[in-house]
Amino acid sequence: MRNPHILAVEDDEDIRELLTYNLALEGYSVGVAKTGEAALASVLKNRPDLILLNIMLPGINGLDVCRTLKSDPATDSVRVIMVTAKGGESDIVTGLELGADDYITKPFSPKVVIARVRTVLRRSRQDAASNEEVVRIHDIVIHPGRHEVTSS
Repeated sequence: MRNPHILAVEDDEDIRELLTYNLALEGYSVGVAKTGEAALASVLKNRPDLILLNIMLPGINGLDVCRTLKSDPATDSVRVIMVTAKGGESDIVTGLELGADDYITKPFSPKVVIARVRTVLRRSRQDAASNEEVVRIHDIVIHPGRHEVTSS
């Protein structure tokens, strides 16, 4: 099984290096993009399992990147965690409503970022497993991904 691939989209070099270093230490494959345009191109070229996405980017901002990804059936399942200095309630709500799976405000702890990455990726695997085919035997229904058996 391959290591999950994470795309860190951040225009600040120090933060980008901090994210890349800590994710690589945890065994993740990491790609980087400095702009929203580069992020969208990177996603089409090498689809990541998860994107750490800053909102305030040069060119296309992170909210528009998220909106574009979530509106395209080819990329709508890519997980997104916003990592940004915009920590206002309306900013958080907007990010989550656009489809972000989580929202982390700067400054952040690398350990918290790693924990949230693990959580979002775990949820992604559980969602994929819950979409497995349901088994029906007479009045028994088995949902393998949900670890659930029901009887009608």
